[in-house]
Amino acid sequence: MKNLNASQWERKLADHKDAVILDVRTPAECAQGTIPGARCLDFYNLEAFTDEIRTWDKHLPYFVYCRSGQRSHQACRLMESLGFEEIHNLDGGMLAWPGGSLRM
Repeated sequence: MKNLNASQWERKLADHKDAVILDVRTPAECAQGTIPGARCLDFYNLEAFTDEIRTWDKHLPYFVYCRSGQRSHQACRLMESLGFEEIHNLDGGMLAWPGGSLRM
């Protein structure tokens, strides 16, 4: 797992056309806006989260974020333990993300 600031995360994401953007916030938080192209999967519902990601391709690059970077850090650690190969955590989460590029 790599912790990247918003600029690094966005640049690295642009280099990976096959990347999966994963928002691990709650459905209510996701309803307030997400990074374009993000898949929302609530990390607080850990059993459902784990069951779902176990079915995903472990060879793709994943770009993970939450509100502040704490949940996404935990999600990235879990994903690492399940064998995911390339995971990038948005350090600071949505609080560090430039607000103009959200999708409602």
